[in-house]
Amino acid sequence: MDTIVVLDFGGQYTHLISRRIRDLNVFSHVMPAETSVEEVKSIKGLKGVIFSGGAASVYDKDSPKCDKAMLDVGVPVLGICYGHQLISLLEKGKVTYGMKGEYGITDLEITKEGSLLKEAGRTLKVWMNHRDIVEHLPEGYETVAATRNSPVAAFENPLKHVYGVQFHPEVTHTQNGMKILENFASGICKARKEWTSGLFVEKAVREARATIGNKKAVIGLSGGVDSSVSAVLMSKAIGRNLTAVYVDTGMMRHRETEFIKKTFSKYDLDLRIVDASDRFFKALKGVTDPEKKRKIIGKTFIEIFDKVADDVGAEYLVQGTIYSDRIESGHSKHSSRIKSHHNVGGLPEDMKMRVYEPLRDIYKDEVRKVAEELDMPMDIIKRHVFPGPGLGVRIVGEVTPEKAEIVRKASYIIETELEEAGLHEKAWMAFAILLSVKSVGVQGDERSYKYPVVVRIIESEDAMTANFTKVPYKLLEKISTRITNEIKEVNRVVYDITNKPPATMEWE
Repeated sequence: MDTIVVLDFGGQYTHLISRRIRDLNVFSHVMPAETSVEEVKSIKGLKGVIFSGGAASVYDKDSPKCDKAMLDVGVPVLGICYGHQLISLLEKGKVTYGMKGEYGITDLEITKEGSLLKEAGRTLKVWMNHRDIVEHLPEGYETVAATRNSPVAAFENPLKHVYGVQFHPEVTHTQNGMKILENFASGICKARKEWTSGLFVEKAVREARATIGNKKAVIGLSGGVDSSVSAVLMSKAIGRNLTAVYVDTGMMRHRETEFIKKTFSKYDLDLRIVDASDRFFKALKGVTDPEKKRKIIGKTFIEIFDKVADDVGAEYLVQGTIYSDRIESGHSKHSSRIKSHHNVGGLPEDMKMRVYEPLRDIYKDEVRKVAEELDMPMDIIKRHVFPGPGLGVRIVGEVTPEKAEIVRKASYIIETELEEAGLHEKAWMAFAILLSVKSVGVQGDERSYKYPVVVRIIESEDAMTANFTKVPYKLLEKISTRITNEIKEVNRVVYDITNKPPATMEWE
């Protein structure tokens, strides 16, 4: 297929760029920043190259770089944020430390439409995340857009077919960001639209068969869309050589074990249900640090999977890891670690099994499209996101069975009220967080001293950015009243109105 390569310079949104290109039905995949020009040129159907953003400064000695010859690879090149600055540096332009940073929504003025910003508008709200700026462009390059703090917010070299934008068109907050990426992929690169969810399924099944062959594998099945899709994909690939293991950690959703039994009894799966709640709570006793909690939970999962693997003779552990999990765990050479995900950064180094992740390069909404392609039930496809460590990362401080039950009940109330109000599908996640402090209240004409619960309801497309949901006050009041009436340990409810960034999806 026609392909656009994204070179990874350590940006949080690197795979989001690739995924946005695939949203345009053009195949795209990510390669390390250090990939040689020869290797990129050897890709069949190569139509374009994108330099990603990154956390470093381009003028730092150890910042990631690529060969200058990449700008002459024979296909159009687009630089985004760090990539925009790197192109300027490689071509002998000037990049400096800006007097002011630009973080979040910024006003962009398009001074010349050109090919990249064609039909995007004259002024745009764009998503910025930088301090360094391109101060002077190299010879042959021209400025096509600017902001108050970035005199060169976008540039073009139409003769070399090299382009750069300081902002992030791949982030949903950027107006007409998809139009800009389509201008590059379809207009400038002339890439054909050949990528579909059906092709992903074919590719994933073929790759799994080639990787695992006739060997046996176990998969951690949580009931979320990621692990569920992975299980069905792997079942198509290796059949009864797959054993699905659902572990009840004591930190699962309301009536989750019953849901798992009912949903997956319809599939030809060797399903094992393990009640390990006592084991998890014992391992977490006295632990308050969120990173330690994640690693303990990950280690305990692996111990259980190892036991099942020994029983069935499995050599592979399949996980429903998606790309946003990996990027937040700092998986690539130049990316920063935000937090360890139990199935990525929380895995022990001395694992017996080899890990296989069929969904590792795609995002949540892409997973949902694959689920539709696999004709999976809507109860799975439309499910709200649930973290691998479960309620353990929705309890600030020590995790206990009593605290887990408080969060489980409160989260169930939130979800059922959203369902009744017809807002459940609008939200990406809707859940409760239990704080480690207590506050004074008045209940039944008496003083109470109980826990506060935080309600978090957010909207997102890919988990890389998110907005809090502007829930009607009457609905928030109803949720608050139910939580304080039905959960005796709670006397206060607050609503989290923080977007991502600066927050993350979860609190821990």
